[in-house]
Amino acid sequence: MKGMEMLRRSSVFAAEVMEVFDRSPTDKELVSQSKVLCRDYIHSRLHQAGIGWSKPEHGSGALAEVSSVLLWLGDELEYLRPNVYRNVARQLNITIASESIVSDAFLAVAAEIFSTGVTWGKIVSLYAVAGALAVDCVRHGHPAMVHTIVDCMGEFVRKSLVSWLKRRGGWADITKCVVNTDPSFRSHWLVAAACACGHYLKAVVFYLLREK
Repeated sequence: MKGMEMLRRSSVFAAEVMEVFDRSPTDKELVSQSKVLCRDYIHSRLHQAGIGWSKPEHGSGALAEVSSVLLWLGDELEYLRPNVYRNVARQLNITIASESIVSDAFLAVAAEIFSTGVTWGKIVSLYAVAGALAVDCVRHGHPAMVHTIVDCMGEFVRKSLVSWLKRRGGWADITKCVVNTDPSFRSHWLVAAACACGHYLKAVVFYLLREK
C-alpha cells in the first residue's frame, strides 16, 4: 500500500512540476524542480560509478530536457577538470557520517561558488559537486545522505537562486546555453566554471578548517 501511495504522490508531483512551464513558475515550484533535477543528476552519477541502486527515472517534457542539458554540461565540466569533481569529501576534509557536516559543507561550497554572482556555469558546477559528494557518500556506506544533499540543494535554491531563476523565466532557460554549438564558446564558458569551482573547493576547505 505504501508503495502505491508513494507512486501516486510522485506522479501527482511530476504533473505539478510539468504544468508550471506554461506560466512563470513560483518560488516553490522552482525549488521542487531543483530537487528533481538534483535527484536525476545524482542517479546518473551513481549509475556511471556503477553503484546506482535504481535506474534513473527520466520524466518527460520540459523538465526532462533541462535535466539532460544539465547532465550533458556536467559531463563536459567533469571531463575538463576531473580532479575537481572527484573525491570531493576528501578535498573538503570532511567525515561523511554526519548529516550536519555534509549539509554545512555543501552549503559552504554553494555560498562560496555564488559569492560573486550567479551564472548557469556555476549552477552546473554546483550540481557536479552534489553528484560527486553523493557518490562519495554512497561509496562509504551512507546512501541516506543522498536525501540530505537533495534537500540542501533545494534549500540553497530557495534562499539564493530563486529570484535569479525567475528573472530567467525558470529552469528551461539553461537549454539556451547549448544553442550556441560553437565548441570554443562552450568550452570557454565551462572552463571558466570549472576553474572557478576548483578555487571554491580550496577556499571552502580553508573555511571548514578554520571553523574547527
